[in-house]
Amino acid sequence: MGTHWSQNNGTVPNASDNVSRTRLGYQDVDDDSLDGLDRQEDIAQFPYVEFTGRDSITCPTCQGTGRIPSDQINELVALIPYSDQRLKPQRTKLYVVLSIVLCLLASSLVAYFLFPRPVLVEDDGIRSVTVYFDHNNSKVIINMTSSLNFSNPNFFTVLVDSIGCQVLYMKTVIGTQQLDNVIHIKPLNQRQVNFTVSMEISGSLSYVYAFCTMASIKVHNIVVFMQTYVKTSYMVRSTQNTLEAYRYIDCGSNSTGHQASMILWSDPHHNPRTRLLS
Repeated sequence: MGTHWSQNNGTVPNASDNVSRTRLGYQDVDDDSLDGLDRQEDIAQFPYVEFTGRDSITCPTCQGTGRIPSDQINELVALIPYSDQRLKPQRTKLYVVLSIVLCLLASSLVAYFLFPRPVLVEDDGIRSVTVYFDHNNSKVIINMTSSLNFSNPNFFTVLVDSIGCQVLYMKTVIGTQQLDNVIHIKPLNQRQVNFTVSMEISGSLSYVYAFCTMASIKVHNIVVFMQTYVKTSYMVRSTQNTLEAYRYIDCGSNSTGHQASMILWSDPHHNPRTRLLS
């Protein structure tokens, strides 16, 4: 009995072939995974395409590109749901009301303390009168000291820049006086200013000398008209007004003491005893 060998067309795989095939199989799997990474990178570089179906439309903002044009950044508006808590901040009305109240309070305080108020000046009359006679030239020389009271109702210092005075007798100027940089009046304070005007009555008014030296008359009263100009400055603001008054003077003898005067004001609507510098 003999031995029969069967012969096939294929080749019988051996162990080395199986190992080779196995290694090749792993290599194929690795190649597939590398191909997958390459595909992801390709997809990432692939431009955005918006696929619209039957019931959908292309996004009007980005025109299907997936990107917003740079020239429309300041024109587009983002929509936020009404239920978003950012649209409902707490105590908003309270903060707004408090801010308004604080602003009004601060404005009122600034206006109250810095708003310029008119300075009050009052003529306090005559303090003293000194009379001299020049018998050779028939002259009457009178030195009259008057007082002005200043009141500063402001919360800042006021400067009395100048006080000017002019005295007339029968429409003839008989004396003048000018004072500069007089005083500083502190806030909410009062000051008094005394100034002396030297008057000379002579020439066409020489009859006054005869009247003042007449021994048969006990009281030698004459009436002079006095105009006083007061200039003040405060808060880069300058004001000037005129104070007018009639003075009764006894030209026959010297006198010392307070003498009230009849005061006339350039503005008839003001109180006849006080004057607001405004």
